[in-house]
Amino acid sequence: MKDFQDSVNSYKKQLQIGEIQIAYAGLVKYITKLGTTLSKNLSKSYSFGSLFQGYMDYTYFYYSNKFLKDRKLKMGLVLNHPKMQFEVWLLGQTIPIQERYWEYFKNTKWNKNRTTKPQYSILETVLLASPDFNDLDKLSKQIEDNLVQVTGEILQDIKTSKLK
Repeated sequence: MKDFQDSVNSYKKQLQIGEIQIAYAGLVKYITKLGTTLSKNLSKSYSFGSLFQGYMDYTYFYYSNKFLKDRKLKMGLVLNHPKMQFEVWLLGQTIPIQERYWEYFKNTKWNKNRTTKPQYSILETVLLASPDFNDLDKLSKQIEDNLVQVTGEILQDIKTSKLK
């Protein structure tokens, strides 16, 4: 196992190359713009929160509506940096809420092949596995379309669960 100094040296080398800073700044800028676009385009269905940059692991923002808020739930649109994919997460405001909804969702398609609750959420699902950052307008449209579809399916499952 590397010691911390080895990791710092590796980090310094990567920073000297310069690509990490360019990519990270570009990704954050894109996700910020995406949040604004989604907020404008989907304002009748959802309210969107501010961007959280994370620690080069996840960049995300929350979105919700009255149905979710009444159940103390929210959704997250997440860029998973290590996997470089977009995901949708269902989150609860408190641990008891997350546990209650996990009990329902652990046996659904959303948590197939998962034996333990995700660390930060009730469910995590891939929205777009291989995003193409060369055409950001097309990418934004794909994310929006997939987000609407997947979120609708999750909301329907919450309604089916009859959990409050």
